[in-house]
Amino acid sequence: MFLIEWGFWKMATESSASRNAAYAQRSLPDERSDSNVSDVGLDISFKSASEHPHTRGPIYAFNETYFDMRCGGSEEKRGLITLMTLGGVAPTIYAWAQLTHGFLVFNISALPEFNIPIILLNTLALLIGAGLTYLYLRYGFHLTRLELFTSRHLLIRFNRKTQQVHLHRPTYCGGIVTFPWRETGSTSTYQEDDPLSLGTRLGLVWHPSRTGLPHMEMAFIGKQGQGGSELRDEWEFIRRYMEEGPHAVPRPRLSTQLPSPIQAFSAQFEGLGRFFRKSSWLFKVALLFVWPAFVIIGTGHWLSLLLCWRPRWPKVIREAGLPGKPVPPVTTLSDYPPAIQARLLANADRWQLKPGKRPAKKPRKPRRSKAQAKPAAPNEDCV
Repeated sequence: MFLIEWGFWKMATESSASRNAAYAQRSLPDERSDSNVSDVGLDISFKSASEHPHTRGPIYAFNETYFDMRCGGSEEKRGLITLMTLGGVAPTIYAWAQLTHGFLVFNISALPEFNIPIILLNTLALLIGAGLTYLYLRYGFHLTRLELFTSRHLLIRFNRKTQQVHLHRPTYCGGIVTFPWRETGSTSTYQEDDPLSLGTRLGLVWHPSRTGLPHMEMAFIGKQGQGGSELRDEWEFIRRYMEEGPHAVPRPRLSTQLPSPIQAFSAQFEGLGRFFRKSSWLFKVALLFVWPAFVIIGTGHWLSLLLCWRPRWPKVIREAGLPGKPVPPVTTLSDYPPAIQARLLANADRWQLKPGKRPAKKPRKPRRSKAQAKPAAPNEDCV
């Protein structure tokens, strides 16, 4: 499911009219970035973050030049849109096809005589089918393609020879882009953020102040973490590969890019291993009553993989790092169509940085207990 990436790109390319209308309707102030200049510097750090470099994958390719890893911020939810599409659109198409076929057979059987009412009903059925198809293509297909009839996975490629990072996404999620490795920020560098890392993925960030683009790019890679230590281990794996080479990290196990049912059903349990082990026996028993839901969603996930195609990198990225081959150009604003450029520039204020450092948080006052807050009783000796 590419819902997060699609929503983020839609926000970056929102038209001025729709943006102003949305804020006017909700009576909210116009949106601005809440980041300071110093915050961007904190996100870029290539110091060692862990002593145990490790990746939980899935990794699709790994060699001396590059390695490919899965992207996607909501892979565990994949299958819901597929079930809604196949459960809603497919029965409608089937019923319309059966109705139209019946009218056609009845009309043909009456030849050479023509039955005007049947001809009108057949024409009406065709118009209804055409109308439903138009409504679906106009208002529903942009949601369906987040899981169906699109790339099977979002990919990220780390090329050690060219020191570049490539993102492979559909055009409606931002398209294929290239960034320098040294402009890559990570969301899992500091141990103080560990309490917020449970159930999240490693996030990589490319801020406009470093890329020169009018919008920010983000990528959520790998599987959900069971704690900040796992995400730091994954970032350290990437950092050591890019900085030192493949010999500095343990060789990962490669995953298939075929539509594997194992990947479809296991995605629902990403990040839950540690929580499941520490949970009570009552919670484990309760899971037995909801296992049909996991089976249904997993089946939808697998159908989604079956109805998508394997992503393929452009030739210039496939050959990058080979002797005598050109280095892929870094993505710039001119790489986008003129209409997209105008919309990106119109929303550039979302990522503007405030000067200076973020003000320090004021220490919280200790909370007083009810006994302390209760006023003292008057002294009887003073009466």
